[in-house]
Amino acid sequence: MDDNELSELIDGVRNGSVEPEAAVERLRRLPFADLEFARVDHHRPLRQGLPEAVLGQGKTAGQCAAIVAEMLEHGSGPVLLTRADREQVATTLERCPGGAVTPGLTDPATMFMVGWRPAPPRSERAVVVTAGTADLPVAHECIATLTAFGFSPTLIADSGVAGIHRLLANESEIASCDAVVVVAGMEGALPSVVGGISPAPVIAVPTSVGYGSSLEGVTALLAMLASCAPGITVVGIDNGFGAACAVTRALR
Repeated sequence: MDDNELSELIDGVRNGSVEPEAAVERLRRLPFADLEFARVDHHRPLRQGLPEAVLGQGKTAGQCAAIVAEMLEHGSGPVLLTRADREQVATTLERCPGGAVTPGLTDPATMFMVGWRPAPPRSERAVVVTAGTADLPVAHECIATLTAFGFSPTLIADSGVAGIHRLLANESEIASCDAVVVVAGMEGALPSVVGGISPAPVIAVPTSVGYGSSLEGVTALLAMLASCAPGITVVGIDNGFGAACAVTRALR
């Protein structure tokens, strides 16, 4: 339940179109629904402006399906199942049909994101830039999340600092958008460059892509945290989902 839905419910009780008992029944599941193995946080959109997402890792297929079903039946707004395997996706879609499946992080053949009930379209423009092609799985996780939240993000792929002219070919688009997500591994230099040409919020995502001293993304993470471009937001390694949430919070 978000702010608008709660306001509509209160107005319905006021004007008589909603019986008080029905309103109480709907509010009874706030702030959470106890499924024994999970406490589904229906109250989160009211507190944060973002719904709870379902992380597939560590859960059984049945647990994923039950949580998604609870969120769809008694919640509002977009529902996301992230980093789910084939069995989790199949079981959840059987119980909750209609989800849009996107190949997910790490191995697009075995890990997926599924989204139901996307938010209404938003007018703000978000751009996702990757340093290399190998960064695309993380970028796709971010794009799928942004799409669920109502954005229509633009992807600018393979535009790292080793060939800076590729990035500069899209300079005007980057400079005029409302938010930029920069996904980069190796030495993680690209967010500093983007932060120098765009006045928009810049969300940097280090990836675990790179050779030897990239240290599975630690080098990129530290470089982004030490960026000379002020005001860059940095999320965790390979966290495309978190970057999309940061954009949504920044443009709320």
